[in-house]
Amino acid sequence: MPQWYEQLRSQMPVTQKWAYFDHAAVAPLSLPAQRALQEWAADLAENGDANWGVWRKEVERVRRTAAKLLNAKQAEIALIHNTTEGINLVAEGFPWRAGDNVVLPAGEFPTNLFPWLNLADRGVEVRQVKTERERLDLAAVAAACDERTRIVSVSWVGYATGWRNDLDALVELAHGQGALLFVDAIQALGVQPLDVAQTPVDFLAADGHKWMLGPEGAGVFYMRREHLERLRPLGVGWNSVKQAGEFSDSRLDLKETAGRYEGGSYNMPGIAALGASLALLSEYGAPAIAERIDDVGNQLCDALTHRGATIVSCREPLRRSGIVAFDWPTTEPPVEIQRRCREQGVILNTRGGHLRVSPHAYTNADDIAQLCAALEATS
Repeated sequence: MPQWYEQLRSQMPVTQKWAYFDHAAVAPLSLPAQRALQEWAADLAENGDANWGVWRKEVERVRRTAAKLLNAKQAEIALIHNTTEGINLVAEGFPWRAGDNVVLPAGEFPTNLFPWLNLADRGVEVRQVKTERERLDLAAVAAACDERTRIVSVSWVGYATGWRNDLDALVELAHGQGALLFVDAIQALGVQPLDVAQTPVDFLAADGHKWMLGPEGAGVFYMRREHLERLRPLGVGWNSVKQAGEFSDSRLDLKETAGRYEGGSYNMPGIAALGASLALLSEYGAPAIAERIDDVGNQLCDALTHRGATIVSCREPLRRSGIVAFDWPTTEPPVEIQRRCREQGVILNTRGGHLRVSPHAYTNADDIAQLCAALEATS
């Protein structure tokens, strides 16, 4: 009988053409997600809005799936377009006062930096804690906080080298400082387990087009229910109110859920496709997927090291993730190696002057061998 990850592989059409190592950038769609997009397009082309109610119910099904993924309440989940939107809901909605500050690691992806820097005209200071290859020192984070720190914002997993932060420790640190914790979860959600009842992060956002194997433009925003009235609602529209759909009712009676942030029309096809991939991944569960990705990553690092590569990423058990950054023993620049690997049917990426690979649970030994052969062909 095939292993479960081989069954997952059978649902990934990309494997028919590529050895794909770029899930940290844009993931290929799963077969169920592809079908969901096709079904929506065919239905809309053939029926217009006749079945709109069916697709609207799908939105709620996906919300339930996302809530289950985090062990959150459905009322704490909003379906958003991207991680940037989720961060801005907090950055622009928080009741700042001049002199407040936000603490975050240096070297964050711009999505977890620019929205906070954009608060400068409101008197909010951004304090960036120095890191080395994304390694974050909690003592340095604590030292950067003071009585005016309102939010600590971190990536669960760093995009460049894959450093995985300890969310339990960060929650304890932030709350101990009287601050809230925001998590950019795009590089981990769906493939790393997180129970927000046990790890009480305050806010979280992630687009679904990376590890969740969905399309761009459909993601998840989580906020603890207790913070709902703390944030000023943004993007308010017809769908933000309790009587959504009753267009002649002009009362601004906002939903008492995170759904108040879903102000306008939904990205119906994107949400349906994201839901299809989440349903596929949920068949196996985040703990099993995380363990498999860990195993694949170890195999990959062994194969690369054996061929002379230098692993840049931290590979300690509690800090590693699905992202592996490395240097290949050649004088060619990483972008040229990336290009030449593509010609050999291998998709990888570069970040920070290093090569970056990001396999998924369905990646197998043949993919790793193809990657190594492509790299050796560039030497």
